[in-house]
Order: sequence, then C-alpha cells, then structure tokens
Amino acid sequence: MTTHADSRTGPRSAGAPEPASAGRYVYDLAEGSAGMRELLGGKGAGVAEMTRLGLPVPDGFTVTTAACVAAMTNDHRWPGGLWDEIVTHLEALERRTGRRLGAADRPLLVSVRSGAVRSMPGMMDTILDLGITDESVEALAAESGDPRFAWDAYRRFVQMYGEVVEGVPARAFEDALTALKDRRGLRWDNELTADDLRELVTTFREEARRATGHDLPTDPHEQLRRAVDAVFGSWDSPRARVYRELNDIPDDLGTAVNVMQMVFGNRGDTSATGVCFTRNPATGARERYGEFLLDAQGEDVVAGIRTPRPLPEMEKLLPAAYAQLMDTMDLLEHHYKDMQDIEFTVEDGTLYLLQVRTGKRTAAAALKVARDLVAEGEIDKETALRRIDPAQLDQLLHPTIDPAWSGTPLTHGLNASPGAAVGTLVFDADTAAQRGQAGEAVVLVRWETTPDDIHGIAGAQGVLTAHGGMTSHAAVVARGMGKPCVAGAGELGIDADARTLSVGGTVLTEADTVTLDGTTGSVYAGALPLVPPQVTDDFATVLGWADDVRRLGVRANADTGPDAARARELGAEGVGLCRTEHMFMATDRLPVVRRMILADTAAERQAALDELLPMQQADFEEIFTAMTGLPVAVRLIDPPLHEFLPDLVEQSLLVQRLETDGAPGELDRARALLARVLRLSEKNPMLGTRGVRLSLLYPEIGVMQTRAIVRAALAVRGRGLDPRVEIMVPLVAFAEELRRMREIVVATADEELAAVGVPGLPYAVGTMIEVPRAALTAGEIAEHADFFSFGTNDLTQTAIGVSRDDAEGSFLGRYLETGIVPADPFASLDADGVGELVRIGAERGLRARPELETGVCGEHGGDPASITVFDGIGLDYVSCSPYRVPIARLAAAQARLDDAVG
Repeated sequence: MTTHADSRTGPRSAGAPEPASAGRYVYDLAEGSAGMRELLGGKGAGVAEMTRLGLPVPDGFTVTTAACVAAMTNDHRWPGGLWDEIVTHLEALERRTGRRLGAADRPLLVSVRSGAVRSMPGMMDTILDLGITDESVEALAAESGDPRFAWDAYRRFVQMYGEVVEGVPARAFEDALTALKDRRGLRWDNELTADDLRELVTTFREEARRATGHDLPTDPHEQLRRAVDAVFGSWDSPRARVYRELNDIPDDLGTAVNVMQMVFGNRGDTSATGVCFTRNPATGARERYGEFLLDAQGEDVVAGIRTPRPLPEMEKLLPAAYAQLMDTMDLLEHHYKDMQDIEFTVEDGTLYLLQVRTGKRTAAAALKVARDLVAEGEIDKETALRRIDPAQLDQLLHPTIDPAWSGTPLTHGLNASPGAAVGTLVFDADTAAQRGQAGEAVVLVRWETTPDDIHGIAGAQGVLTAHGGMTSHAAVVARGMGKPCVAGAGELGIDADARTLSVGGTVLTEADTVTLDGTTGSVYAGALPLVPPQVTDDFATVLGWADDVRRLGVRANADTGPDAARARELGAEGVGLCRTEHMFMATDRLPVVRRMILADTAAERQAALDELLPMQQADFEEIFTAMTGLPVAVRLIDPPLHEFLPDLVEQSLLVQRLETDGAPGELDRARALLARVLRLSEKNPMLGTRGVRLSLLYPEIGVMQTRAIVRAALAVRGRGLDPRVEIMVPLVAFAEELRRMREIVVATADEELAAVGVPGLPYAVGTMIEVPRAALTAGEIAEHADFFSFGTNDLTQTAIGVSRDDAEGSFLGRYLETGIVPADPFASLDADGVGELVRIGAERGLRARPELETGVCGEHGGDPASITVFDGIGLDYVSCSPYRVPIARLAAAQARLDDAVG
C-alpha cells in the first residue's frame, strides 16, 4: 500500500476555524481547533488542533456532539440531512486521498471512533478497518505486498463490527480465535498466517450469523452509517453511564464521532502502535512514559491482551519515528502547557498521531506536574490550582504498606497505579461491585480488564491483572479512580470458573486475602500492616498556594485528640464540630450514660454526671492541646436517646425469658428497665428529645458539660497553651431556647472561673442552625449567639422532609437514576433549597448581629461543589472530616478564583 503523505499530514487551513453553524453537523479536521471541544468532542478537537499545527494526522472528519444529542432527544432518530452531510464529507475525503471506500482498486479504509467532550477512556466504542470487503481485501494485499496484513485487517473489522454494531458476544469471536491458535500450536495472534486469517474471517462471519440470524452487511456505506449510529448508542452503554456517574459527567453532552483514514501499525516489524505520556502519569516525573507494540493496532495496547514494550525500546527498533515522536511530545506539552496523553501509529516507519488529550494522572502526579509547570514558567499558580481536582486529593490520604515490614512477595507485575490495597479475592466485576457496595474490602483479579468491568473496579480496593501494561484499560481507569493496580503479573494462573488464583505451588481462593502494592508492583498473600499517609513537599506547596488564595476558613470535625492532631497536620484551622455524644459510646462510658438517662431521681442523675465529668474533661484537654491557638467548637450533647438505651425488643424478650426461668429480683429489675425504656421511646427519635430540648429538660447535663469544657481549658492554659473555646447549642428552633441555654452555660462557666480566681478566659456561645425555622428566624436567634454553625445534614433532612437512612436505602437511588434529582442531596448541597435556607439564615443573622461568625459543620463542608455555594454566600468557614481538610482547602481556593473570573 502506497502512503500519500499529503493526504494525511500537514495544515490544510491556516486561518481561523469555521464557526459552528445551526443545522450543520459535520466538520473536516482542517476546519476545527482545540477551542471547538464542546462541538467536536475531545478527540475531534485534539486531532483538529494537531492538524492546524502541521503534525502528521490521518485525514478525516468529525460528526459533532450536537448530532448525537439531537438523535438522543428524538428517540435515536438522526436529524434531517445528517447522512447526506456525512456522505458529502466522505466524498471530499475520497478526493483528497485519491481512494474510495470499499473500492477494488486503491480502497479507502477508515476508523470510526467516539470522542466525548470530557475524556472517558475505553468507555465507548470504536470500529477499525471499515471499508474492507471481499474485493478490497485483495486490493489491499496486492498494494501492500502483504496478504497476511490485509487479511488481519479483515478479521479485525469483522470482529469489531460484529461486537459493536451487531451485538455479537465478544466471547464467540475470542473462542474461535483461541481454538484456531490451539490447533496451530500458536500463542500470539500475530503468528497466524494469511491462510489462517482468511479461514478466521469465514469463521467469524459464521459466528455472527449464528448469533444474529442474518449475514453481516457488505455495503461499506451501510456499514459506515450503522457504525456511526452504534458509536452514538455507546454513549448510553452501561459502562459509559457508570463512568459518568463516577466522574460527575453530565448525561446530556453526547459524543462526537471521528471518521479518519486508517493507518496501519500491523504491517510487520517496521510498524507499531502505542500510547505515550509527556510525563509519568503515576508520579508526575518529567520523563518519557509509554508503551508500544510492534505489528499491532491500537486496540491491542489498551485492551491489555499482549504486554507491550516500554517506550525507550522504540529508539532502537524505529529510530526515526521515535525521534519525531519525542519532538512532537515536547511541542504538544508546550502548546497545551500540561501533561499530554498521545496515541500514535507507525506505518512502515512513518509516524502518525491519532489522538492527543490531557493525560489522566494520580493525585501525586497532579500535584507534582502542577508544581513543576509553575517552576518551569509554563503556567502561573492560579492556573495550577484550577487544574487539580480537589476530590482527587483523597488518593493521597490513604495508607501505604508499612516500610518496616519485610516479606517475600507472592508475585510481581507492573506498578500501574500507586498505593496499597488489601482485600479478599474476587474474580468478576459484578461480584466486586456487589461486595464492595456492601462495605467489603475486595481485590478484583482478572486476566485483563475490559471497559465493561468499570463498576467492579469502582467497588474494589484495587485491581490485579495477569495481562496488560502500564497503559492498559485497567491501569488507566485505576489511576483515574485512585485505585492501586498491579498489571501484567504474568506468573498468575487464574481459573475464573473455579475462582482460584495460583502462583507456583500456592493456590488462593475467594476466601483468601491479598495485599497489592501498586507503587512497586508487588503482590503479597495475606493482609499486610499499613501506615498512615505522609504529606509530601508537592502536597504542602500546592496547598500553600491554595491557602494564599482562599477566603473561606477550613476547620475539622474531630471528637478525639488524635483526630484533632491529624486534622491540624492536614491544615485544619480549628475544630468546627466536636460531637460530645460520640465520647459516650465507649464501653466504659455507655453504662454510666445509661444510668444518667434512666435515672428516676435528680440525685441518681447527678451521680452519673459526676462520674462522667472527669471523662469529658480529659477528652476536651486532648482536643484543646492538639488545637492550641485555634478555635474548638464543642457541641453540647445531641443524642437521639434510643442510641444509648437498651434495645426495646431485646429488653422485652429478656423479660419474657425471665418470667419463665428467672430469679424474682432479676425479673423485677428487668421489668423496671423495660418500663423506663418504654417511657423514653419515641416514634421518631431523630425529631424527638434531643439537642437543646434534652438539656432544657435536664439542665444538669448542660452544667456538667460546661464545667468539663471550662476545666479542660483552664488545665491546658495552665500548661502554657492557648485554648480557644466555643460552646455550641444544637437543634435550636426558637430564640427562647438559646436564650435559656446560654444563661445556663454562662452562669456555669463564670462560676468555674470565679472558683479558681482566673478572670478573662474568653469563650463564645453559639448555635447550630439545622431546622428551617431557625434559618427563617435567624435574626431573633442571633441576638443570643456569638456564632452560627449550619448543620446541613439535619437541615437537609428537615428541609426536604426525608430521613437520610430511609431515603438512601429506598427511593433516592431511583431518583438519581431517573434524573429527578441531579445529585445525592446528602453528599452535595441542594443549592436551590437547603442552600437558600443557609443564605437566608446567614443574611438575617448578620443583619441582627454584624460581628456574628458563620460556618458549616455538616458533611457538605468537605464537598467541593457545596463549598462553592458556601463561599458565594459569604460564610466564614467550613468544617469537615480530618481527611477532607485538604480537599476543602483546594476547593475553597478554586471557589475564590472562579468568583474572581465571574
């Protein structure tokens, strides 16, 4: 086959790209640019931009995302004129290349690839070698002088078209291919002869006919139309939907379809295909990173069926193409000013570029690349901050294998995605998803993963494969999710039916646990000891930039001294929520709390409280010590009483048993306890006697807690430290509740200070705003508050009128699937409803008391989208779990940068 460089390379339009016009759905590559990403998709915009830069890109055209969206919104019927437009652009492509689709002389073969606006690697479908027929295969063989290459292209087309367009099960083709190799005594596909491949084409067609009940169409134009339609349809495939849900990609973007002239990496040892990154996507190091396969097509690399060679080996085997690729990598990274992921093919020694996109990377790599690009002068700090996904930082906050531990690995593979994963073995994606969703720690083991396995990868702690390389599907997806991955562990023997894994003489089953070290590529039998993550220089530097930009403060929710200390290490500027009832759940304290709640007399209750006071004081001393010089907001007790009481059913059964064979004294005590539990039981305890209501009914509880807080602060100050005390009253709905509770707190605190003769210990008294009435009457409540902390967990429940536990187990999942709600309102703030209550509460509170401090202490305080809302409202701080503090710091900076642009 003669290559016409002028038909596949070079800039074909030096001017500005033609703007998108209404009713137009197809653009030649020469008409596009990187700025048309929303219309041309990521792949289409990338190849168009490379065309404009004069890089060697195969010729072609792009069917826009608008066409896909139009079809989706019209019951999958194409918009009028779309096919005619495709034919027009195909004919223009034929004229430029001097070839014709499916012709018996100088045939044109094309690839049909998806191209979403936001990268979704491996999630949608591709068809290669379209245009090859019984007639054109002979022309291709004669032109190339290589019948084996021509028939290999034909069998690949039948296989991909059959799977993607006709829905033939992939297993049918794979089994036929394996059977033929077994009969020939071969291991690899590229060892098959031309006659073998000719036979395989016939076998594949028969398999397709058996599966579908009809012959595959032979008209290349019909094949092209159906292929484009299939790629449109793959936007709604189960794996694509799962990926979008995991990555917060809207369902209504659609995909573009790129039709490009085929270039062939499977034309012998002077041809190759590969994937490369301009920097290491696992570590961020400035080094050439990638893999390639000789005599192969692109799908062979990402599918993980053959283990590719590392990119540096290409310099010896294909030196001219390698040198050109290195120059191109430098050019593209400098052009986009970010790490790039590039797909390439070498045909008979000539390099072609098939795709460029911003490379997916681990969180560690994201931080290093950002820091290095700033140091290199490519971008400024603000641009670097905008590029990092705050949620991705969670990857850096997971444990790693204890470096002090030493042992012998079970086997080794490629260190495809860093971190440690411990879990029991599972051998299929469905099981991994089910068990992972149930809270089990599992490791997914596969020969090689496919895009259909994405739900299993998401549910697993890590991924282990026998085949595949650093750029295989398993590696790319695992890195994007922050999951440890060891790929290409060739010693593994996997029996998916028997659900066993063997290495040498060791056999493991689904009952066994393994540990993956994705940083080194080692696999260990059993659960290894792990150590907490360490904050790296890149981590500290980039988050330091974020701190310089953000306005919103970031505190932590912490109930113990170690939690508070860890939060401070991660950059917390105080404790925004210390939940005192969590301190009562320890086994040595729960009996005392029960005695306090179940007490029949004030004296009995006071005795229990006196026993609890030193326990509480010790807890507070630890937290004040860890947070010296920073504010600590201690929430007074807020327990739904049923959490501390004996279970009503169990207590009833105990009484029944004792009535039969129990001692009289024991039975009397059990009956008395049952009667007390019955009196205190509530139909809806989450909206019952909890929060400020409990403390107003039993003021001695609030008195004990205030004494413990003040005494702890005095003890810490006596050691030369600086406790900053805030006392928070929960579940206030009426201003009078807070006024009375404040009187109790202030009187007790002042009594404690007077008793020791220590004047001037500053403290603040505020409240949680967690019911709608409190937000609406915030002006009245603010008269008695030094600060407001919005408890958005309960505010969401009370504003929407749902129980979180009940909703998440019943209708909420369906609501999310069907688009009734755009996101889980307990994970990401309902900005229009609950967010508006927060805005109203803050505005009315500040009008009444301008010095009022306002913050958020619900779980939304660690959600980037919610943080944007809180920053826009003008709150002073958010508070979140310790390990989400870095996420909140970065998200707060991005919110400020977005606000400055807006």
